[in-house]
Amino acid sequence: MGESLELQLAGEPMRLLADRALYWPGRRRLLIADLHLGKGDAFRASGIALPSGGTALDLARLAALAAQTGATSAWILGDVLHGRVDLRAWRHAWHDFRERLPGLEIAVVDGNHDRALTQSGLDLTLLGDAIVDGPFVLRHAPAGDPRGHVVCGHLHPVLKLPGLARAPAFWLRRDRTVLPAFSAFTGGMPIRLAPGEAAVACNGEALVAVRKPLPAS
Repeated sequence: MGESLELQLAGEPMRLLADRALYWPGRRRLLIADLHLGKGDAFRASGIALPSGGTALDLARLAALAAQTGATSAWILGDVLHGRVDLRAWRHAWHDFRERLPGLEIAVVDGNHDRALTQSGLDLTLLGDAIVDGPFVLRHAPAGDPRGHVVCGHLHPVLKLPGLARAPAFWLRRDRTVLPAFSAFTGGMPIRLAPGEAAVACNGEALVAVRKPLPAS
């Protein structure tokens, strides 16, 4: 699981995890975004040669996080799927994952890649486009919402630090928190912090926090 960082979001104690996940102790819940099941399989089915095993590796990481945190649920903030739902390789990895963790509730907020989710047969709780829970609005797209602090995904934020490789990052904004893409096989959107914003880069083992100070008054 690597390092973790305790912080408060909208007054709620939360924990950033170096392996691209947010843990909510008050709910015993992992929050991740952009799992993109079967993305590599979809590329290979289109004739693009890529290594296999990416989905199994991502699901093994999620299983490890659940075991290490004691989470009883994992909520995925959109883009569970990527491409076809009938490809055997990633479905086999998914069913193995569910057999290892039958007591872990998996719930999903709809993402832009999830049009086939209702027919996928993946044993998921479907939460719709967004759900309000405590002080948070959990959704996929990073638009603001007057009902609460938005926790979302979709952008795949990454941060380039001096002398270090580009890394996935949590983007901590005034009224929303954007999670890094959980899938290891994703691109990323470089972020530029506005005054008062912060980001926490994560590489699976370590966390590096960067804050953009407010301008002097």
